[in-house]
Amino acid sequence: MAGFTKHYAPAWFDPGRKIRKSPMSITTVHAGQAAPSLRGLLPVWVGAAVYALFVLAGDRLLIDPDTLWQIAVGQWIIDHGAVPTVDVYSFTMRGQPWISTQWLAQVLYAKAFAIAGWTGPVVLAAAAIATTFALVARFVSRRLSESATLVCIAAALALTVPHLLARPHVLALPVLVAWAAGLIAAADRREAPSFWLLPLMTLWANLHGGFVFGLVLTGGLALDAVWSAQASARKGLLLRWFAFGLAALAAGCITPYGWNALLASQKILSLGSALPLIMEWRPMDFSFIGAFEVCLLLGMGLALHHGIKLPVMRIVLLLGLVHMSLAQGRAAEILALLAPMLLAAPLAPQAGGTDAPAATASPLRGALLAGLAAVLVAGTVVWASVHRFEPHMRASPVAAVTELKKLNLSRVLNDYDFGGYLIANGVAPFIDGRTELYGEKFFVDHNAASGLMKPDNLFRLLAQYDIEATLLRTQSAATTLLDHVDGWQKVYSDDIATIHLRKAGAVHTVEPAVNAKTK
Repeated sequence: MAGFTKHYAPAWFDPGRKIRKSPMSITTVHAGQAAPSLRGLLPVWVGAAVYALFVLAGDRLLIDPDTLWQIAVGQWIIDHGAVPTVDVYSFTMRGQPWISTQWLAQVLYAKAFAIAGWTGPVVLAAAAIATTFALVARFVSRRLSESATLVCIAAALALTVPHLLARPHVLALPVLVAWAAGLIAAADRREAPSFWLLPLMTLWANLHGGFVFGLVLTGGLALDAVWSAQASARKGLLLRWFAFGLAALAAGCITPYGWNALLASQKILSLGSALPLIMEWRPMDFSFIGAFEVCLLLGMGLALHHGIKLPVMRIVLLLGLVHMSLAQGRAAEILALLAPMLLAAPLAPQAGGTDAPAATASPLRGALLAGLAAVLVAGTVVWASVHRFEPHMRASPVAAVTELKKLNLSRVLNDYDFGGYLIANGVAPFIDGRTELYGEKFFVDHNAASGLMKPDNLFRLLAQYDIEATLLRTQSAATTLLDHVDGWQKVYSDDIATIHLRKAGAVHTVEPAVNAKTK
């Protein structure tokens, strides 16, 4: 027995022996304890990288003219201490019922702008985008490998970039992902969602009208959970999901407008023939190879190559998201963010998923996160001090509006894309980006007039609204026509916009082109 102890027993087996720990063994133990505390940091790195990317390219977030009027509305809400219930900006719809389902996001942008100029909206939007992708990475990396998670993040980023702008929908994206994560996790467990998710729906309903999609998603995932549950548990599970759905509907009505916020979303979707005329609402365009087509084909190819199988309801949900993206380009961001989350659990057994436990708090982890946050804040301050963020004005009628104000007019027919700039500069527009206010017919008529698809529309609008001047794109067909019409005098023109002033006795500035026939 003595020999056994001497040759085979480990040192700790002999109770009478004292063990001297070397510095090397202490280091090894500490490293082994530190490693788990630093696991699961991929979402942090993803969030930090995305934030840095969009702050460095901050001007890219300000290329949409709608950002201007969104901030103007937010400042109006702050100044009046109330949300709008009628239009107070245009001269064509002034006093007509209009509500802003994006009021909270508009206030946040206006506050950020008041504090830090254009740096404020850029940082606010970049932080929301970073949080969105960090939440997606957190959800997916708990089920799939880190490499698979990074592929999903890269694809999602490629699909969402075109629509990532300093506008209210970006502030709602983290809420969309958090809401979907809670529902999908509950469906994966064949359980009903926690009622603690409901405050997210209330927040979403005040940030953006897209919260209605969150209600629809609740119904779809309820069917998924009930379909996949054991037969004996389906009835009870259906009732719990139904109760949650009713509570979510009620939570979505906790806004200054109550249940009218739901009706506002329906009003937008009922714009009919006006929607395809708006860039972001157009169907997906496959006339050229874009990120959507590449990601779609690669996804189909990988699924066919690996023989991936999915539950029936997940297939239905995925096809529904694909259909939305094909029908309206702006829905591609929803597909990009939610598809990896919907597919993560079903793919895990087939794609070498991970069962890594959730990261635990530790002093080392906390110090790392605090240090990273400090670096990002310091980097933002330094970059903002050497780079001046400003909206993309190369397509805005800056000089033309300056001249227009000198004329002191109140009834100006403007290009649709100029409306946001006019609101921000205190000029009442004929039309602007609030398409739901103007309605389908008004919008379609204006588009047909400015593009001369129906030339009579132009002259009808000029007469019906007693237009004093026009502010249209220099390259537009309507501008070219007014050059040839008596009674309209061109008083300003540059590469972007042209002003025609109604003036009795004015003679056209350009002779119509006439091709004389020769014998």
